[in-house]
Amino acid sequence: MHTSIFGAILTTGRDLAATLRHALRLPYALNIKTIQSPRQPRQTYIFIHGIGNTLHSWDEVYEQLPEDVRIIGVDLLGFGDSPKPHRAIYDARLQARSVMRTLLKIPMRQRPILVGHSLGALVAVEMAKRYPIFFKRAVLCSPPLYISEGDRPLGRFSRDVLLRRLYRTIRRHPTELERLSPLAVRAGLANKSLSVTEETVGAYISSLEASIVNQSALRDIPRLKIPVAILYGTLDPLVVGAHIQAVAGKGSHVKVYKIVTGHEVMGRYAKRLVTILSELEPVSI
Repeated sequence: MHTSIFGAILTTGRDLAATLRHALRLPYALNIKTIQSPRQPRQTYIFIHGIGNTLHSWDEVYEQLPEDVRIIGVDLLGFGDSPKPHRAIYDARLQARSVMRTLLKIPMRQRPILVGHSLGALVAVEMAKRYPIFFKRAVLCSPPLYISEGDRPLGRFSRDVLLRRLYRTIRRHPTELERLSPLAVRAGLANKSLSVTEETVGAYISSLEASIVNQSALRDIPRLKIPVAILYGTLDPLVVGAHIQAVAGKGSHVKVYKIVTGHEVMGRYAKRLVTILSELEPVSI
């Protein structure tokens, strides 16, 4: 009996702590991994993955980077080995604050470069907006930049409207999402680290709504105070190239690279990203 009472008290305490954290929107400590750490790194990269993926979605990029750079991968909240709170609102703000809380525990001798893919690109924008002094630049891969609903009238068949319809359909069928994700990986349409399971599907659906459908990145990027490089595939069905070109036209700090590829950073895309990173940060002699 005493054991059951003690267990009930612990459960109640955990529930209260979770409720308080949710109410105060407190950031979480995330799982991070130092992939490579030379004694005197020329540069430090922070890699932030896309929706449903993990820090291992960048493995192909990690392998091609030079040995004199520091590489840190992050599992976003709800994915990989990071916490997966059921009550959290998985918006870019909470993700950015959680990544920053985690990074502050790591000694940094130089300003790192943020590299984000898809959802991770939106989180990188939020981090650059909130903590510009901390970062040297942001590299955004396949950022899903959409016009916020209500900002201006959109045609019934505009890319923004059609993609929002697609995302709403996905949100209504989480079981199908779990079933189809491994098929997409096997077909080469998704990164090998994509994993939408019963444990992560809630975070996936919430992230889709709170971070991708409802976002401010399109407005935020022109206002950022650090250089921004944007990479996107001309064959990417989830990216609106016109929005990216419009963003680039609003600020000299934004540079755009087009690649004949799809959404995922694999193969040709991964190789091109590594080349661009080396061009952005030439080796100091």
